[in-house]
Formats: sequence, structure tokens, C-alpha cells
Amino acid sequence: MNTVWIGIDTGGTFTDLTLADLSTGAYWFHKTPTTPDDASRGILQGMREILDLAGAKPEAVKFVCHGTTLATNAVLEGKWAYTGMITTAGFRDILELARQRRPSFFNLDVEKPTPPAVRAARREVTERVDNVGEVLTPLDEAGVRAAVGELQRLGCDAVAICFLHSYANPAHEQRAAEIVREAWPDVYLCTSSDVLAEFREYERFATTTVNASLLPIIDRYLERFERGVADLGIPGRPLIMQSNGGAVSPDTVRKFPINTFFSGPAGGVIGAATLGESAGVPDVITFDMGGTSTDVALIKDGKPGKKSVREMGGFPVRTRTLDIHTIGAGGGSLAWVDPGGLLKVGPKSAGAVPGPACYGRGGELPTVSDANMVLGRLNQTALLDGRMPVFPDRARAAIETHLCERLGIDLVQAAAGILEIVNVNMMGAVRVISVEQGEDPRRFALMPFGGAGPLHACDVATMIGMQQVFVPQRPGILSALGLLHADTRADFSLTRLALANSESIGVLNAGLAQLADRAKGWLATEQAGKADVVYEWHVDLRYFGQNFELAVALTSDRITLGVLDALVERFHQAHDQVYGYRMPERLVEIVNLRMGVTVTRPLAPDSAAVATSAALSDALIEQRPVWFPSTGFVPTPIYHRNRMPHAITLQGPAVIEQMDATTVIPPKADITVDPVGNIMVQLPIEGKTA
Repeated sequence: MNTVWIGIDTGGTFTDLTLADLSTGAYWFHKTPTTPDDASRGILQGMREILDLAGAKPEAVKFVCHGTTLATNAVLEGKWAYTGMITTAGFRDILELARQRRPSFFNLDVEKPTPPAVRAARREVTERVDNVGEVLTPLDEAGVRAAVGELQRLGCDAVAICFLHSYANPAHEQRAAEIVREAWPDVYLCTSSDVLAEFREYERFATTTVNASLLPIIDRYLERFERGVADLGIPGRPLIMQSNGGAVSPDTVRKFPINTFFSGPAGGVIGAATLGESAGVPDVITFDMGGTSTDVALIKDGKPGKKSVREMGGFPVRTRTLDIHTIGAGGGSLAWVDPGGLLKVGPKSAGAVPGPACYGRGGELPTVSDANMVLGRLNQTALLDGRMPVFPDRARAAIETHLCERLGIDLVQAAAGILEIVNVNMMGAVRVISVEQGEDPRRFALMPFGGAGPLHACDVATMIGMQQVFVPQRPGILSALGLLHADTRADFSLTRLALANSESIGVLNAGLAQLADRAKGWLATEQAGKADVVYEWHVDLRYFGQNFELAVALTSDRITLGVLDALVERFHQAHDQVYGYRMPERLVEIVNLRMGVTVTRPLAPDSAAVATSAALSDALIEQRPVWFPSTGFVPTPIYHRNRMPHAITLQGPAVIEQMDATTVIPPKADITVDPVGNIMVQLPIEGKTA
């Protein structure tokens, strides 16, 4: 029997699926509309369809990996569970007090975000542990029981336990959790020492309450998804992609749903890193434009950047993620006129339902996709290789009705304005992950994917002065394809405030041992067995008296004086690189210990496209007028990518269509199709500089 792997990426408009037959090396790709009311319904339908396309039996499926935006959408839309919080007496208002920094420096009217645990659902109990873990005041167990009763009467679905210094000693949180479970066995519950064993109570409390608020939502969704996969006849349990680029079991995700915030985009970044290295282009900036948002990330020397804190719904969520920057710009982003008479694009989106006007699903408002349709950049008859009819007349009507009259401009000017605005917004996102982090984007290739990425990539690259655009073989499916390359991974951390000297070595090694114990328990949960396991360690350090720290790699799982001295020297070097100076005479303080655990998986076979034509003329579909910023409308050849021969060169303008995406290449650009089907575009030097 053949061995089959399936990757599934759920987006705002489409759900993308990739099926790989490991026995033959064959791949199948499929897109199906996302079902916003219940994403699992669209996913399971897509799985049935791609199994039929491949002629594969469900029992042959040995690996399923799913990237989901459910947690992200729940937080951004405020659709989380009603969450209670039990905290140390005097710290009920931490979530409102937050930090003194204002999110918008000159705007005094910015509304504070609503906490996942509202003030009425927070209860204080008497207890106190100091910052080194010594118990100063015992836990008031009767107070915990009283708090549980009050939260039950309020109708809370989930509870977060957040005590002041639980990172140093979790005993009080653990006992409080036992009391809660005794009195309320079916409540969704988490503790801050389990979710984030690090100091800084605001970030820890915010992260823990956000996690608690997602527990019921993720659990119910995964239950439907797992049951549906089993009903299809697929053996084994699916894995879920995390924000750190690793896939884990549903049981792990049920405990820590905050680890899935960038689940789908992470699959794309992992896939891009793999493709870039195999094509000899290890330095790329990814450009993932879908229906509702655009995600960008920087990959240097084949390694994606990582972060330890992200803001979600106005709150800092400290969890290890790939460094992905997201903006509300996609094919479904709505174009509108503000009260001052200026054209704006996004962040609101038409989504999957009703969708852009040109999709004919009831949408009447103009979107980015409608602008591309009006300007001839999208197929004027159907998308998805003919499976999805489109309606250019509805796109024109939407732009004329809602924009042209109010702006006093014609149809083409309005559509071109939509593209220029959304492209400038996306250029800004590229700058955030490159220029603002000290990297020159002109040294990188722009790799577009997502259904709309290749439509806009050349324009965005030209604006920022990038010359190379690398369009992978299956750009619209790359996130789903990347899920097949995911290892299983977890990240653990804890705070150990100690000076970097010989007196702290015992405390630090004890902390590393604690992390190793947590990793051992996680490996048992993931049923890793005798699989290859790779460990990595990092330490957060700062000069004594500083408020923030830098992460530095630790080369050993045990600290000696020599290891510590080398670690401090690497910190001085990192500080000099980031801030431009070093202070070797100052004391260095260790803040957090971190451990990453990766269970490596066999690599999926290469997904090289197969050229079906010997001549470029065989791939020519038609010639139609297409609008470009530098020329306006010009007659442009339209090619079908599946029929383009490999190892050829040609020159723009050109539009290259395929089932999952459309690539628009401007005049004077040099195009090379490499031996495996990737498209390399060399742009003329005429854009703005970084």
C-alpha cells in the first residue's frame, strides 16, 4: 500500500491542500472555499476531494498536518470564551495597568483593549511568594474555594490562575489548580507557571488569560476536526502546526492554543526556507498574500528569524514564534473612501463570504481582486483552472458605484489607485522585517506565495528596490506544501535572575535540569519513541541595570565556568552588533533560560513540476491588454504555467496563470524558468531605494 501525507492550510478565503505520495513521489494540489461558520467542514470536504483526485485510499494516509487561523481570528474578533482569573491579592488590575507606553504617541483617544478576563470575572486570594521562590504568606485555600464558587455563578467557561512570583515557585498555583479541579472538574483551566514560567507579571498574566480564553474554542474545533478525520477512515491522529514552525499533537495544542497564532503562515515560511535552499537562494523575504492578510518574514542563510513576544488583540503574548509580520492587506481587502474624500484599502475584508464582487457570491463592495480583474491582471473567465467562474462586469460595477463618483475619477484610475495603495502598504510590511531590523532588502530575493502574492510581488519589489523575485512552483499552495516539511517541535523557558559568575552556576544548572524534565514529559505526550531528537539552548542576558535582554545561544546543556565565560563574550558581541557598543566592564545578568526540542521527521520527496510542453508557444493561452504602473495597458501574452517548458528564458510583459495563483511580470523584466519549474524574475533597476 502506498504511503500518503496531506498538508492543509486554512485561509480567510480558500483552504489549500497538498497530497504527497511517498511511494511514487507524486504530488496533488487542491483549493476549496473556506467555510467560515466551521472551518473543519471545508477542510474535510477538501480532504475527500484531494483523495479522489489522487486515487488514494484513506487508510494509506500516515501523516496529516493542519495549519489554522482559528486562534488568531478569535482574539482579533474578540470571540473568546468568558474567562475568569484568580490572582494574588492586590494584583487584580494588572491587565488594565499594563505598561506606561502608549500604543499611539500623539493620539490621546486610543481605547484600551478589552481583556480576555474582564474585571468582574477576576478574584483575588491571599498568598505571596518572593522573587526567589520563598513562601512569605501561605495560600488561603478557603479563599480559592470561594473564588471558584463566584466564577461558577458568573458562568465562566475557563479560568486562569496567575500568582505573582509563580515562575520562581509554582507550588501555590499548582495547589490552587487542584482545588479548582476538585470543585469544578469540567472547567477549562491553565496556570501561568505552566503557560509562561517567566518574570514580568503583566506579560505573564496577559499571555495566560489569552491562553485560557482560547481553551474551549480550540478544544471544540479540534474535536470536530479529529472526529471528521477518523470518519474519513484515516488512521492515526492529525498534527497541528505551531507558530514556532513545529507540528504537534492536538493534545498539546489543547493545553497551549496560543502557540497556534501564526500556524498557517509558519507553514509557508518553512516551505519557503526549504525551497530557497534547494534552489541555491538561501536569503529570501517571503511575501504571503492571501484573501484577508499579507504575512512577510525574513530568511537569512536558510534560517527564518524568531521572536519571543507578539501583540495579539492589544495584549503581549509571550510565546516562541517565527518572526512573521502581518498586515490587513489581501485580495479581499475592501477599498473605501474616508470622510475626507481619500481612497483607502483595508484592513476590512470581504472574506470568503460574500467575497470580492467578481467572485459572484453576493459581494458588492470593491476589493483588491476586483481592481486586478478590471486591469486585466486576472483571468477574465474563470479561476482555479476553470473550476471557479468570475464576473468582470460585477467588478467594474462595484468600483464605479462605490469609488469613481465619490472620487471624481474614471474606472481605470480608481482600480490603479487601489493597487498602488495596497502595494505601498505591503512595501511597508517588508521594511518592518528588513530595514527596521538592520537588513538591506535589496540583498534578498522576494518570494511571493499565497493566492495573490505573485500578482503583486513585482510591483512591491520595484517599489522597494529589490531586483530578484523568486516565484515557487506552487505559490498558492506553498503554505500547505510547507506543512509536509514540518518537524515536531516545542520551546520551553523559565526565569532565573542571576549574575553571570561562578556563584550562579549551581542555580543555572538546576534550571536547565527543570527544562529537561519538562521536555521529557512533552516527548512522552508526543509519543516520540526512538525518533531523532535535537536539543538547543539559549540564554537571555543583559547588562546589570538594563530592562531588556538579548538571546544568546548556549553551546552545552550544562554550564561550567568556561562555558559561562564564552557565553558572556558572545553576549558582548551581540550587544555590539545590535546597539553599536559593548560594556565589558559591566556586570552581566542572566534573565531567562530557554530550551528548544525538535523531533526530526523524514523529508517529503521533492515536488518538482513536470514540463508538459517542448515549446513556449504551446503554453500560450491568449493575448489581452494588461495594465502595468510603468506603461498603462499593453498587449500581454498569457501563459499557462503547467505547459511552460523548463530551463528557458523570456522577457516581460507576461501573465502566467496556474490553478493556485497568477503571476504578473512587468515589461523589460527578464524571466528564467529553472530546471525544476521555479520562475526567477530579474527586474530592471528603476524603483525606489530602501
